[in-house]
Amino acid sequence: MTEPNRTQYPEGVTEPSVQTRKATRRGGGDPATRGRTTIADGVVEKIAGLAARDVLGVHAMGSGLSRTFGAVRDRVPGGAKSVTRGVKAEVGELQTALDLEIVVDYGVSIADVAKAVRENVIAAVERMTSLEVVEVNIAVSDVKLPEEEDDEEPEPRIQ
Repeated sequence: MTEPNRTQYPEGVTEPSVQTRKATRRGGGDPATRGRTTIADGVVEKIAGLAARDVLGVHAMGSGLSRTFGAVRDRVPGGAKSVTRGVKAEVGELQTALDLEIVVDYGVSIADVAKAVRENVIAAVERMTSLEVVEVNIAVSDVKLPEEEDDEEPEPRIQ
């Protein structure tokens, strides 16, 4: 007696395999890997500028000319203090490079301040962006003497 509903195949021929749909997960993989994140140069510049200003011995950021223009810009109503002054970033997909221009306080070791700025900037940028910081170039453009007037806070014209 043969089984009902079974097709008989000639000897040596096997029954064709039945194609079934495999259960697939929608979206394909870890949600964190779906899509791309890009970080603007200005974002890295802000992070680096704030991190550099946190270092003891850094009096200001930027050259004398940029600080003068910045002081004027800061006095304009609605004008915010520029945290990116003295910072230039080049940002790629995985790495970034930074150039900083700083003014140091008189009496501090410039080499120690530069080292501390470099360490603080690298730590902050890598922690917040996950970008690898390949270099931080620091140019010391001035030394703030104790008796010098502060360029960023000129005396008001009206007393």
